[in-house]
Amino acid sequence: MDYTATQSGFRQRKLQPSMRLRNSPVEGSDGSQLFEDTSRAGPGAQPGYRNQQAGPQTPGFPGQSLLSEPMSNLAMAYGSSLASQGREMVDKNLDRFIPISKLKYYFAVDTVYVGKKLGLLVFPYMHKNWEVSYQQDTPVAPRFDVNAPDLYIPTMGFITYILVAGLALGTQNRFSPELLGVQASSALVWLIMEVLAVLLSLYLVTVNTDLTTIDLLAFAGYKYVGMIVGLVAGLLFGKSAYYLSLLWCCAAIFIFMIRTLRLKLLSEAAAEGKLVRGARNQLRMYLTMAIAAAQPIFMYWLTFHLIR
Repeated sequence: MDYTATQSGFRQRKLQPSMRLRNSPVEGSDGSQLFEDTSRAGPGAQPGYRNQQAGPQTPGFPGQSLLSEPMSNLAMAYGSSLASQGREMVDKNLDRFIPISKLKYYFAVDTVYVGKKLGLLVFPYMHKNWEVSYQQDTPVAPRFDVNAPDLYIPTMGFITYILVAGLALGTQNRFSPELLGVQASSALVWLIMEVLAVLLSLYLVTVNTDLTTIDLLAFAGYKYVGMIVGLVAGLLFGKSAYYLSLLWCCAAIFIFMIRTLRLKLLSEAAAEGKLVRGARNQLRMYLTMAIAAAQPIFMYWLTFHLIR
């Protein structure tokens, strides 16, 4: 019996430290505990081991995020710089062939200007001042000066001419998309050939003028107004009305071109206030009259076959 008690006492002395270790988490919190107690956890739930392995993987590789953010920022900065360089290159090359900044000037019109310009193209006989106004060596916008050339009326006149031509072909049972396309392309080709011929003539005569290619395109496109008037009169009142209205518009565009271009082509003589006699000035006057006389020819050539 004593041996048994002694043995049980020994057993108690052996078990009490282990129980103390299992039931006293406060003592192990100071860092002296070597192993974490997992005896009260559920089966397969080892928090210490799970946290040690899953801890570094939970944020999703922090080193990768630290590297990906600077790389993405660098890629965005490089892409934006490439885009800006490409836009500047496109603008520079486009402005070389198509001066966008200058085109804005020729389309700076309003309703008042369009009304006055149309009246000037049809009734140019009473107009006195044909000089273009300038502001600090720069011509003012067309909406401020009726004498300034524009591209709005020639563009809309060309489109309206094609529509009226289609209407005329339809009334004669000759309308077809192919024929209307031929009409539009032929009118455009004649316009380009006219401008190129004027540029070649100016080069051969060696005229020092401030006329640009866009100015010549604008002046050559004003004849579509008279063509539209003639076609509409012919469709409404017959062939005789077409010839009468076209004759009036041809005379009007001839006077308009003479009084407009003589200030451009005879700039030296106009600066002195009188016509200077000489071979060069005579060539300039002949060129001015030739350009003005070509307008009625093109007006008749592009409209006579549409009225029957």
